[in-house]
Amino acid sequence: MKQMSLKEIAAACGGTYFGNDELAAQEVTGVAIDSRKIETGFLFVPIKGARVDGHDFIPQVIEKGALAALSEKPLGNVSFPYILVESSPQALKDIARHYRQALGIKVVGISGSVGKTSTKEMIASVLAQKYHVLKTEGNFNNEIGLPLTVFRIREEHEVAVLEMGISDFGEMDRLAAIARPDICVITNIGYCHLEQLGDRFGVLRAKTEMFRHMQHGGDIILNGDDDMLVHAEVPEHASSFFFGRSSQNGIYASDVEDLGLRGTACTIHLPTGTLQAIIPIPGAHMVYNALAGAAVGMRLGLSLDEIRAGIEALRPVSGRNNIIETEHYMLIDDCYNANPVSMKASIDVLTCALGRKVAILGDMFELGANEKEMHYEVGVYAAQKAIDVLICIGTLAQQIAKGAKSIHHNDDFHPEIHYFATKEEFLQHREELLTDRDSILIKASHGMEFPVIVEALQ
Repeated sequence: MKQMSLKEIAAACGGTYFGNDELAAQEVTGVAIDSRKIETGFLFVPIKGARVDGHDFIPQVIEKGALAALSEKPLGNVSFPYILVESSPQALKDIARHYRQALGIKVVGISGSVGKTSTKEMIASVLAQKYHVLKTEGNFNNEIGLPLTVFRIREEHEVAVLEMGISDFGEMDRLAAIARPDICVITNIGYCHLEQLGDRFGVLRAKTEMFRHMQHGGDIILNGDDDMLVHAEVPEHASSFFFGRSSQNGIYASDVEDLGLRGTACTIHLPTGTLQAIIPIPGAHMVYNALAGAAVGMRLGLSLDEIRAGIEALRPVSGRNNIIETEHYMLIDDCYNANPVSMKASIDVLTCALGRKVAILGDMFELGANEKEMHYEVGVYAAQKAIDVLICIGTLAQQIAKGAKSIHHNDDFHPEIHYFATKEEFLQHREELLTDRDSILIKASHGMEFPVIVEALQ
């Protein structure tokens, strides 16, 4: 990582350095909160968990080659340097903020209720055609994960694409203070985390906290088809760009052609010109991701050919509309997370499949007081999309089944609707419910642990 001495780190987080004065000038080679990921020269940041206290592993990480550790409590007369801090999580953020400010690198910050990760992947794929890109990996998009992602930035990186996920007011403010994005992208304003944020107006207010810490003269790129984002307040020092399916947006798509599970073809219109591209991941929502990627690429100086190549180079992420062809089934693995908007989008993807269409849907969490109604609406939507077999798993998913059963079909189509309290119960009956060459969507909130189903069906 970029040069950062122990003395500099102590100053950045307001900590007190204890140890040899000569070692204070030494530079760390990386930062980790997991003792298993310590390498020579690393700084160890111990985090107190519900069951494990990272402070217990300080002697072990020093033996493994760590240069120093943070600590929330005095360690006494030890043979290694450490920095005493009030809060390790806060110090982690403070150090990451300092490190980011020292980097000569463009940062793209991405948020939204739905599609953050897939949009991040698209933007990174586009920018990789011209730049050396670092992107958020996995679910490292929170107040612990984002700092750790920032610490992965090295001298060779030219652009960082950082995903930022929140569930309450103030979180985005703290994340953006670390990321200091040059470009802010918001995908949409949906019905996520309503228990804390109240309604979509609250979601909008929380997401746009990002603007407070963006670089002066930066760009804000928003989904212009979203009825909330079109009214977002943009700082005077920033330029705004809107993308969407509607030609009223400055960046829009036309000639959209569904290619089934092969993806979507479309024409993308930019202020700098027009390009034709095939988005290699199915789902109409991927058009929005491609538009966001094209917008960011345009603002960072990519040619039309580079933008098209980046869109077409995109590859799926496990758990997010990842198509898995097995000996018996065509699986659509989209079980990383779920909310009503993403659930309906995934059902739309399933309708593109050939043969018998099966949707295995589970509980969606953190929807607030209207959670039962939202699950019911998903069931209605699935039934209206002529899904052949609907399998609902979980407590709340019972409402999905009820919603689907409320739809009356003609004599030519009679969907099967099944409900199971647990995924284990479903797996016991899978052979009698599924047939060879079924196309199967698997989707629920992360806490439902539906990857178990994906693995069982492979």
